[in-house]
Amino acid sequence: MRIIVKAIFAIASAAAFSACVPKKETAENFKYTVDQFADIKVMRYRVPGWESLSLKQKEYAYHLAEAAKYGRDITWDQYCRWNLPVRHLLENIIENYKGDRKSEDYKNFEIYAKRVFFSNGVHHHYAEDKILPACPKEYFSSLMEAVGASEEALLDFIYDPSAYPQRRSTSTQGDIVALSAVNFYDNVDRKMVDDFYAAMTDPSDPEPVSYGLNSKLVRDSSGVHELVWKADGLYGSAISKICEELAKAQEVAENEIQKRAIGYLIDFYRTGDLRLWDRFNVEWVKDTVGQVDFINGFIEDYDDPLGRKATWEGYVDIKDSAASARTEILSSNAQWFEDNSPVDPRFKKAHVKGVSARVVNAVALGGSCYPSTPIGINLPNADWIRKEHGSKSVTIANITHAYDKAAEEAPKSMLTEFAWDQNEIDAYKKYGDYDDEVHTDLHECLGHGSGQLLPGVSSTALGEYQSALEEARADLFGLYFIADPKMVELGIMKDPEAYKPEYASYIRNGLFTQFVRVELGRQNTEAHMQNRKLIAEWCYEHGAASKVIEKKIREGKTYFVVNDYEALRGLFGQLLAEIQRIKSEGDYASGKALIEKYAVDIDPALHKEVRERYEALNLKPYGGFINPDIVPVVKDGKTVDYEIVYRDDYLGQMLEYGKKYKTL
Repeated sequence: MRIIVKAIFAIASAAAFSACVPKKETAENFKYTVDQFADIKVMRYRVPGWESLSLKQKEYAYHLAEAAKYGRDITWDQYCRWNLPVRHLLENIIENYKGDRKSEDYKNFEIYAKRVFFSNGVHHHYAEDKILPACPKEYFSSLMEAVGASEEALLDFIYDPSAYPQRRSTSTQGDIVALSAVNFYDNVDRKMVDDFYAAMTDPSDPEPVSYGLNSKLVRDSSGVHELVWKADGLYGSAISKICEELAKAQEVAENEIQKRAIGYLIDFYRTGDLRLWDRFNVEWVKDTVGQVDFINGFIEDYDDPLGRKATWEGYVDIKDSAASARTEILSSNAQWFEDNSPVDPRFKKAHVKGVSARVVNAVALGGSCYPSTPIGINLPNADWIRKEHGSKSVTIANITHAYDKAAEEAPKSMLTEFAWDQNEIDAYKKYGDYDDEVHTDLHECLGHGSGQLLPGVSSTALGEYQSALEEARADLFGLYFIADPKMVELGIMKDPEAYKPEYASYIRNGLFTQFVRVELGRQNTEAHMQNRKLIAEWCYEHGAASKVIEKKIREGKTYFVVNDYEALRGLFGQLLAEIQRIKSEGDYASGKALIEKYAVDIDPALHKEVRERYEALNLKPYGGFINPDIVPVVKDGKTVDYEIVYRDDYLGQMLEYGKKYKTL
């Protein structure tokens, strides 16, 4: 579970970018923004603490990073069966086209290619709508002809807006399985999927298996059956490369827990046995002492319209020991927060186990975490593992830092345009960035790990609404407790008023500013955006009588202002209690009602206004990152170090990864 960041590189030869020697930079003169196009800003991140690692720890991180990168093709194929052929075509044109690269048509083609690379496919990484080229189809065809590509069907698919228009459909009309582009199902409908997995599920199992997490469900002449993602099955060539790197990492792991965990993960990849996936997660949660950590596997189910199948992702980090003090305070007080949560006692854990939390710095991003990455992660997702063995939460400090630094490089800001007055601006400048970090800590460290399901309730009971409701539950937990006097008592919040900028910012974003990311006329479909809209809209409506949140107009511009922070906290608590009830009882109907009433439809007048005001700022609503290179330093045939080299060529890294980590 996760919360959900300038030089343009143009090249005719793959050899050119491999010969590029990045210039040395210090932390003080480091340039964070490296490219901007369409609605996207591409950044770099630094890796503090790398030099303090031992050679063995660096080697461990290096092989884990390679394992994270070798799964890239899996994610691309999972998002749509056409994605890899489209990517290979784009790579061919960029590397081999000898014609005019300065024309407007070629520039538009290149922007399309960059967008597809950024999204790991032909659908927008966040809005999930199909990306269409701005250059004419005839021009695109001429590029293909120039490099010897003749796939007419592929060209037709690229330009057909009706061919897989959404990566993950949220339509209330029709079958969302058939309407979704994701490559998790073939020739089956929703009823077939539900029936197939219902027959496999044992409601009395105290350690329920996440059936369907690592497979594609298909129907052919032999009936409905699974194609499992494993070393000798679907995606086998990619998984075998991942396992090779994991085995190398296992040899130099920091401790025996890490070695056991990686052993279970390799066995899971080789067999596809989800019981082994659970054993890996149980061991992984135990490792709280290692300096280097990772995630690797089929983990999050946000991209499945039914919330069952997981997209592949990989990620490597190192602990920020000094910054982790805050999260360690939170995790050590986890039982207090659980006991004092405003939810029904039936839904609280009597004994909170193993909540491990720390602040980390990213080393490598892969799969669905690359280029766009979360800023916080809480895993594992299985409720029974959380209850019996605990969970591990991380706040990714260097990614958040990179966002902040890149924002400082921009000439204008969202804050000055959409905040109501100077007092609101000053308060956010004083506390806002820190509040964001603390809210992320609460969301990841405690929110996702809080509460419990009633006996017999399945973790998939909320179906397609599960992701948005779970993110809302964790956000509400953080919003409710960031204002609690306990936070000042623990020394985490600086004073009793420090939480207010987070409330004002959250409401402003949930009701208004986040919709700069959505095209006019579209609905709000992404789970995290639905979560924020649900919370803000529900509180706006339920506090309307006393104007807890007020809509104000000044000089024709709309603002949303929090008038009563204490009352707003009370509303956050009420909604948290209700969403926890919905999850604990598996109340699908109530969850559906909340999402469809508060989270989906966008007021068209507000939508138009926020888009126009945002466009005038000349900012980019989405951000993501390129990875630094981890380069082995070899002397006399022996590796003596691993050096971090900061790249500044987005398109170059996309092309390089397309060659080096091509597995499917």
